[in-house]
Amino acid sequence: MGRSSSRSDGDTSMILPPGFEQQSISTSLGRMVYYTNSGSFWDFDPSNKPTLVFLHGFGGGSSAYEWSKVFPAFASDYRILAPDLLGWGRSEHPERNYLVEDYLKTIAEFLEQTCTAPVPIIASSLTGGLAIRLAITRSELFQSLIAIAPSGLSDFGNSYSSSFLAQLAGLPYLNRWLYATAIATPGGIRNFLEQRQFAQPNRIYSEIVEAYLASAKQTNAESAALSFLRGDLSFDLALYISQLQVPTAILWGEKSQFTNFELGKRLAALNPAAIRYCEVIPDVGLTPQLELPAVTIGLIRHYLQDLA
Repeated sequence: MGRSSSRSDGDTSMILPPGFEQQSISTSLGRMVYYTNSGSFWDFDPSNKPTLVFLHGFGGGSSAYEWSKVFPAFASDYRILAPDLLGWGRSEHPERNYLVEDYLKTIAEFLEQTCTAPVPIIASSLTGGLAIRLAITRSELFQSLIAIAPSGLSDFGNSYSSSFLAQLAGLPYLNRWLYATAIATPGGIRNFLEQRQFAQPNRIYSEIVEAYLASAKQTNAESAALSFLRGDLSFDLALYISQLQVPTAILWGEKSQFTNFELGKRLAALNPAAIRYCEVIPDVGLTPQLELPAVTIGLIRHYLQDLA
């Protein structure tokens, strides 16, 4: 499985901060793009720095852009890896029904190919839940884990798959039409961000909408998005979390719409030995890394030290 490197190709599905470049690896399910700091820009040899991995969550137009206001703050101290997960951003979009096992497998393959030692990993929302499951079965890949609002979306027996949105996303043909007309549009993206991801809509600026829209309009982007909306990727994280042994911190936006902080406290209480911190971030929604990146940076820096 090969690794390749390239500069930004002008596609705005991921707006690269200065000093970062696009690279890619091959996984068993397709090519995965990731973004990493250029040693020449930051005046160091990345191979001599510890690695820090950022994994984005899922939703209409999601990609590693979600972390792009945070990871540059760590670029002088770490070799940064921020992938577009399979089916999202600039990574390949195989036309398939995506399952939990697909992401557990391809995230593990990504870490195996890009990291030579256990690394600290930062992951958000459903991907935070997937990272917890991967940390249980492949603990040798993880040095520590910081999870932002981790969930399986069907936690403690509350089935997401029976929700109206999941049922609608399961309707053949209609679901793809709705994706094209109600999700992968400027208005659809802004509505999604306002209603689901941000506590304060005035914090959403045009670049965020443009980046999510470019990702949402990639060829076959609806395959992963509809798998997520149908509930194909949902699971009960409460059934797994007690097995976690990797040192973990959980951060939760106070006004998260998908899942609330009470869920976070219930999940953390199932494994206080591994989950050393469970903190709420006031006045933010599901993605504090975009809504209040400076605060998120400060908290990540603090917990990276404490979990090390």
